[in-house]
Amino acid sequence: MTLTLDLHPLFRNERDIDRAVREVIFKAAATKAERVEIIPGKGKGQLKARVLAMLGQAHLKRLYKRYEVDSANEGRIVVHFV
Repeated sequence: MTLTLDLHPLFRNERDIDRAVREVIFKAAATKAERVEIIPGKGKGQLKARVLAMLGQAHLKRLYKRYEVDSANEGRIVVHFV
């Protein structure tokens, strides 16, 4: 199972972005999803940098195995749970 989070509608509100990323990571861990696709978009890269920094936080990092920026689409981050 794959969960997807599109951050385009939330790009102006940092609190909503943080909450949405945390919620999708916690939901994926609870439902034993295989991966989560987070779509910050290409833009200037600030939103992607924020998401990557969040994924590096210890309380989230222990919930997933690894993450990668999609090589075919730099506006997508794939978080693997298995």
